[in-house]
Amino acid sequence: MSPSSTIRLQRTTPQTARITFANPPMNLVVSETVVALHKIVRGLDDDPDIQVVVFASEVPDFFFNHFDGADAGNLPVPEHEDDAPVWTDLVLRLSKAAYVSIAAIRGRTRGAGNELALACDLRYASREKAFFGQPEVGVGIVPGGGGAERLPRSIGRDRALEAILGSADYDADVAERWGWVTRTLPDAQLDAFVDATVARLASFDRQAVASAKAMVGRATLPPDADLIASYGQFVDALTGPALPPRAMALAALAADKGLDVEYQLGEYLGAINQNL
Repeated sequence: MSPSSTIRLQRTTPQTARITFANPPMNLVVSETVVALHKIVRGLDDDPDIQVVVFASEVPDFFFNHFDGADAGNLPVPEHEDDAPVWTDLVLRLSKAAYVSIAAIRGRTRGAGNELALACDLRYASREKAFFGQPEVGVGIVPGGGGAERLPRSIGRDRALEAILGSADYDADVAERWGWVTRTLPDAQLDAFVDATVARLASFDRQAVASAKAMVGRATLPPDADLIASYGQFVDALTGPALPPRAMALAALAADKGLDVEYQLGEYLGAINQNL
């Protein structure tokens, strides 16, 4: 990746890699993030050695956050008409890859960022610093990257409806109790635990790991067509009538409250909708 990229790939050993995201101050996902991630994941698909990939953030209070609304018009399109949308192809490839993907989560993880985490095989979160949300409905749109398909399979239909329809933020304790994450750990122990898990998985037979992951995937992954359909509904909603007034209200709040809007996004979404 170029020095200006929001994404950095580090090959930590021949069998392992680390993908870090840095788009301060809020780690909003932008079109460049999607393009860079897609290129990396496609490249790793053809790597005969890679066995474990970790996703992490270089911005302390944010993991992968939601899409940057100002950049929505620049979302990448497929090279060919019959191809899946780039973001959809990215999360589908990640969940089906032969290697194991691990999200090491510190900070806010919302929208597209939460969908990326859900596409990972394992999600380990800081008990003190990780927060989760699927806020699209609160701004008048819908999840488009697998949130509506994967979250019910992890936490159940009713809890997924609460999270998606309510657009609130959830702390790590609730996320662990519901099954949103694999487990939480004290923040001081998170990195060491992830490192030990990576080393353990990388020491196993690659084919056995890949085959076992594929077997579990057959029993648990949503159909590709459902994610493709949801992305289409997400794109349609971007030009619908519900988004502009809520986007303007959020922008006004951000001008007044600054970063606190992102720190407490779930609360602010409830406030603006009650005042519209």
